[in-house]
Amino acid sequence: MTLFADWQNDMVWQTMNERIRLLAEQAGYKADMFGVGHWDMPECKKFAQLIVRECINQAHGVADLRGVNDDMIYGADSAAARISKHFGVG
Repeated sequence: MTLFADWQNDMVWQTMNERIRLLAEQAGYKADMFGVGHWDMPECKKFAQLIVRECINQAHGVADLRGVNDDMIYGADSAAARISKHFGVG
């Protein structure tokens, strides 16, 4: 892997971590004075639901990409439906 590819990979992780942090804050998650949270709180359940909804939305977004065909869209929509059913999140 090249240095540029390593840098790009780091940037992807930073962006993903930022999105996770934003979803956690949206769910009301706050760290205590030791920097750890309490994952049995309702906010943590909300956080998990937000992550699942984000995944479902990303799967549905395949239709907006260039060069996709009906089979790809059907597969992505089927995946979204299975994720939704599996986690009980709509």
